[in-house]
Amino acid sequence: MHEVYEFLKECGVYYLATVEGDQPRVRPFGTVDVFEGKLYIQTGKRKAVADQLKANSKIEISGMAPNGKWIRLQAEAVLDDNIEAQKHMLDGYPTLQSQYQPGDGNTEVYYLKNATAQICSFTEPTVTYQF
Repeated sequence: MHEVYEFLKECGVYYLATVEGDQPRVRPFGTVDVFEGKLYIQTGKRKAVADQLKANSKIEISGMAPNGKWIRLQAEAVLDDNIEAQKHMLDGYPTLQSQYQPGDGNTEVYYLKNATAQICSFTEPTVTYQF
């Protein structure tokens, strides 16, 4: 899992895919954290993505690192109401603290479970991680 975290950090921006009804939805994301041994992402409760995650927790993430490798990650996103998890996430992203605060009723953090991540390359074998 730490390799996946490091890879997503290296990407800077990754793309999160959810489902709304029968329509896929993809948007850029940039938050990623490890808290209490789990990989987390963050969004705002008032955003459509939060509603989509509540309706269907299955997600996919894709991103490309500057070195030309890319990641494909499938997981279930589980909402965690733990204020400490929110604080830990936001401590790593001070620029977001003007929009989000732990316990503000808008900040939501999700940990990924039943995850399979593949880090791929045109020149090296694919490496798979499960957590």
